Amino acid sequence: MKPLLNTTLLFLLVIGFSGGVSGQDAPNPNEVAIQATDNFLKAFNAKDAVEWAATLNYPHIRFSNGSVTTWDSEEEYAEMAKSRFITLVSNGWSYSRWLKREVTLSSEDKIHVAMEFERFNAEDESLGVYQALYIVTNINGDWGIQGISTITPY
Repeated sequence: MKPLLNTTLLFLLVIGFSGGVSGQDAPNPNEVAIQATDNFLKAFNAKDAVEWAATLNYPHIRFSNGSVTTWDSEEEYAEMAKSRFITLVSNGWSYSRWLKREVTLSSEDKIHVAMEFERFNAEDESLGVYQALYIVTNINGDWGIQGISTITPY
């Protein structure tokens, strides 16, 4: 009985260290997409244009306030982001936070996340609650936000 127990324990250890027999440790795309939105918001709140641009996939498309804008590179997006932060801060914005996030469409390489977020000023007073749709994609193993549709005043 003991050799069988030792063999079973060895088998379980091997499975545990190797990630299982059938790739059980493969990341869940929905969780990866939510993490991508967390990375986006962290860089956004830090007002770090370069890091914010790095959370996106390109070409990146944004639908907002009646217009469609496309950026082809991180450098191009980071340059725009610098002026975006100036505009937001001049309108009283200090930081944002997610209120709701729901995966509404999911495949192995594209996730749609419907969300609601709130903007705050430096005194932690709400500046408004807004809705958005983020399209998170996997390009060559890199999950990032490739499309955003929002309805915001600025």
